[in-house]
Amino acid sequence: MSLYQHGPRLEHLFLTRRQLLKRCGMGMGALALTQLLGESNLSASSTMATDSLNPLSPKLSQFPGTAKRVVHLFMNGGPSQVDTFDPKPMLTKYAGKELPMLNLKTERKTGAGFASPWKFKKYGKSGIEVSDLFPHVAENVDDMCVIRSMHADVPNHEPSLLLMNCGDSRQIRPSFGSWVNYGLGTENQNLPGFVVMCPGGYPILESQNWQNAFLPGSFQGTFVDTKHTEIEKLIEHIKNNSVSQSDQRKQLDLLMKLNRGHEEARQQDAQLESRIQSFELAYRMQMDATDAFDISREPKHIREMYGEGTQARQMLITRRLLERGVRFVQVWTGASQPWDSHDDIELNHGRLAKECDQAIGALLKDLKQRGMLDDTLVMWGGEFGRTPAVELPTPGSNAGRINGRDHNHHGFSMWLAGGGVKGGYVHGATDEFGFKAVEKPVHVHDLHATLLQLLGFDHEKFTYRYAGRDFRLTDVQGTVVREIIA
Repeated sequence: MSLYQHGPRLEHLFLTRRQLLKRCGMGMGALALTQLLGESNLSASSTMATDSLNPLSPKLSQFPGTAKRVVHLFMNGGPSQVDTFDPKPMLTKYAGKELPMLNLKTERKTGAGFASPWKFKKYGKSGIEVSDLFPHVAENVDDMCVIRSMHADVPNHEPSLLLMNCGDSRQIRPSFGSWVNYGLGTENQNLPGFVVMCPGGYPILESQNWQNAFLPGSFQGTFVDTKHTEIEKLIEHIKNNSVSQSDQRKQLDLLMKLNRGHEEARQQDAQLESRIQSFELAYRMQMDATDAFDISREPKHIREMYGEGTQARQMLITRRLLERGVRFVQVWTGASQPWDSHDDIELNHGRLAKECDQAIGALLKDLKQRGMLDDTLVMWGGEFGRTPAVELPTPGSNAGRINGRDHNHHGFSMWLAGGGVKGGYVHGATDEFGFKAVEKPVHVHDLHATLLQLLGFDHEKFTYRYAGRDFRLTDVQGTVVREIIA
């Protein structure tokens, strides 16, 4: 008679043949390995934990870093470098004319040179040129490092989004925010260590942009739809009006116990771990999140400094989250690709910049006034840039009306501020028309390696072992760009 005929209650008392071999055969080896390693752990950051039972407890980096937290201002869709932070007077000279360039390879057919509709002028003591699109941001230029020689792999949104956010354009890999959470933990256990704000729902590839992949579920990003203003809509089910907090705690403890037993029988399933962590975090967030996302508690003059609208609200929430110990905040401009101006670039870029320029400028000033900019790393940019030549109409499509730009991964601009970055500095350059990075090119892997360096991690040694391999954010590439570090 089968053992399992006695009922499901006895199943957990017996092991399958595979489980028996695994536990007995591997157990002695594990004991020997533990003895050899002492109290150390194979992961890059576990030895830095102050509380090994909590994966999000604050940890020390591999070496002293200048940045303690990160803000990623993600300009979804790809803003044009030649209209923002990379002035190209030659485009005015060749406006409406064929550009004298070889191998102008673009995703779609492009035509003549397209001069920027905006003027550039010098700002600050450094005299860095910024276009009229970002006058408020430009007031902080002496604290900014403008990288004009970024480049990626392909001119398509999906792979470029993954490359910028996760370090790989094809494979499922942990996002940058998840890596930072894994390495440093968070300073507030009642809030997520990694918050993603994107108004209007998910962007292209949805939660893959802030996924934890094979890292434990506690390191994944927590999505917040910031088109809403009421806390109950910003974060669903943030309050339980029918059960007291003490009763909720008892319910959650029971649920946690059941889930842990379920998880152990399934060899630490990553999706189940993510679900368990989400239950616990949801309970802890009820009080702290309500406070952090309520910008009405800010003084009037601070709210006025940031301005009106969704982007202003996002930036002010960002500062409030950072103050409360959140390690990584990613702020998106929208769910679709708002900066993806294949046509009407003057109208679309102008509108988008107007929505966020004052708020971004205010965030930089606010962080500096509070003494937080020195150890807060702020990053601005999209997944790629745009072409200096006009995009021609595509047959059978509305895209391309002789007043927009196509995707361009060969050369684009990003800027960094705070966190040990060299302020008032321009790194690298594109060619005279702004198409390709030609001087001190910086690949996305190089950018990630440098950001990790600022956070106190050697990107080649900051790894996580999975499926028999030590994985890292930069895969097997990346070089730290020392020139941009102060």
